[in-house]
Amino acid sequence: MDIIVTAFLDALSLSTFLPVVLGVVIGIVIGAIPGLNAPMAIAVAIPLTFTMAPLAAIGLLVGVMKGGGFGGAIGAILLNTPGEPHSAATALDGHPMAKSGKPRRALQTALYSSVVGDSCSDLVLILLAPTLAIFALKAGPVELAAILILSLTLIASLSGRSLAKGIFAAALGAFLATVGVDPETAAPRFTFGMVELFDGLPLAAVAIGVLAVPEIFQRLQDGRERARPAKVSADSAGQDSLPFREFLTLRVPVLRGAGIGTAIGALPGLGTTLAAFLSYAATKRFSAAPDKLGTGATEGIAATESANSAVSGANLIPLLTLGIPGNLTAALLVGAFLIHGVTPGPMIFQRDAQLIYGLFAAMIMANVMVLLVGSLGLRVFALIVKVPPYVIYPVVLLLCVVGIYISQGGIFAVWLMLGFAVLGFVMQRLEISVVCFIIGLVLGPMIELSIRQSVILLSRSPAAILEHPFALCLFAATPFVAWILVRDRKRLSDG
Repeated sequence: MDIIVTAFLDALSLSTFLPVVLGVVIGIVIGAIPGLNAPMAIAVAIPLTFTMAPLAAIGLLVGVMKGGGFGGAIGAILLNTPGEPHSAATALDGHPMAKSGKPRRALQTALYSSVVGDSCSDLVLILLAPTLAIFALKAGPVELAAILILSLTLIASLSGRSLAKGIFAAALGAFLATVGVDPETAAPRFTFGMVELFDGLPLAAVAIGVLAVPEIFQRLQDGRERARPAKVSADSAGQDSLPFREFLTLRVPVLRGAGIGTAIGALPGLGTTLAAFLSYAATKRFSAAPDKLGTGATEGIAATESANSAVSGANLIPLLTLGIPGNLTAALLVGAFLIHGVTPGPMIFQRDAQLIYGLFAAMIMANVMVLLVGSLGLRVFALIVKVPPYVIYPVVLLLCVVGIYISQGGIFAVWLMLGFAVLGFVMQRLEISVVCFIIGLVLGPMIELSIRQSVILLSRSPAAILEHPFALCLFAATPFVAWILVRDRKRLSDG
């Protein structure tokens, strides 16, 4: 109990509170810009946290994650330009409502639903994570290797249109994770004599390179070739607000969406897009007036925003208990943990209990700040979408270059970032999942270590796997589960 109290006091200190608030503001602003999203903002913000205390650094990134969850709704509602795929579900009802003269009402519905969904998933995380960690401690290297391989296969199966391309991207990321010094023999691998690569590929440079830079150039190109979508001013109906008592009438779709998002977020690889559209479909299925959805119904906005925001907190359940990131945002958070000397996994509740409970407090605080900042800045944030892309994106690119140069202490990391930008551009053109690539890069060292430990533990005898029935079941289920997921996805796309 003393640790919990101390952790909450640490989170409430000014040195942690201000980074959380800053993160929320950055997340909302970046999320509101079409083409930018929370993972890109986190990738850019990671270098800024190198000199910060661990709790303040993680708190800032969590603030970015939570702020970005709502920020994506701003562009979707006002511009009908979703920053992320899950925001497309919000645009189905959000933009028609904004065009009908009720943009403020649509934004408030999205804000309140996002905060409620996020808070519900955080509550589940706080209550379940320590208990799940106790069970996870009983899993040895063989079981951990099976879980990691199954998780990576699930992510590859659910990301992108092709299982083969997803597996290739994950394998490529895992292969590049071997760059550096061999953990067992201390021999350099794939460094080509470059001292800068002895510590491996810097995650921040790789993530910004494959995620942000290609998207920035693509958006600049689109801005020249296409006319911008029709804008809707958030001030066009300033008096049209959503009373809290009216929001209470949306409690069923909001809580249903929060439940769906939490369940999907707790399973690695399923993601916010599935949660948002599944919640929207469930709301339409049980709605008393299903024909109204898609024409500007508040329950449609509430269902999608509560679901996709609930995924963020639930995604930390497999991250903290097993060390497995469930999506791209969680994968970037793993990198931030490792940078500050914290290894996610079941032992984290013993080694870094004060930090984790401080993180829980920072998450609650971030939810409150999303509500406050979002409520105060609805009109201000709406102005962001009016800034021309030729002004926004060069500034973001400059921040990427400066951030990488300062954090890595030289021009080598900048060239590395630009090199991976070319790779990211090629992957986008070939529709190869960047998400799988980044998660493979993050999980690569963990998979390698667990497999090496398993080989030693099994005395190099394949028959010894029979002594680990749980791991054997997971290994056997991996190809079968992947086949089922791919088959069902094809059926849905054909239908």
